[in-house]
Amino acid sequence: MTLNPWRTGFALGLFLGLWHLAWSMLVATGWAQSLLNFVLRIHFLQIAVSMAPFDLSLAVTLIAVTSLVGFLIGVIFAAIWNRLHRSGAMVRDAAHAR
Repeated sequence: MTLNPWRTGFALGLFLGLWHLAWSMLVATGWAQSLLNFVLRIHFLQIAVSMAPFDLSLAVTLIAVTSLVGFLIGVIFAAIWNRLHRSGAMVRDAAHAR
C-alpha cells in the first residue's frame, strides 16, 4: 500500500489545525485552565501554569502554524512510508525469485 503524500499531508494538517482550533475555543471560553489542571493532575504533575487572555491573532497563528507543520510531517511521513514500502517489495520479490 502506498500513501499519497499530498492527501496524507492535508489529512494530518487538517487534524492538527482542528485540534488547535478546539484548544483555542477552550481558551476563549475560559475552560482551558480547568482542562489543563485536570490533565496535569492525572499525570501526577504539579506545575503552576496559568492561561493568558485569549488573543484572536495568536489563535489564528497557532492554528496556521500547526496546520502547516502537520502538512509537512504528513508529506514527509508518506514519502518515507512509500520508500520503505517500495524497498520491502523489492526484498520480497528478490526472496521469491530464489
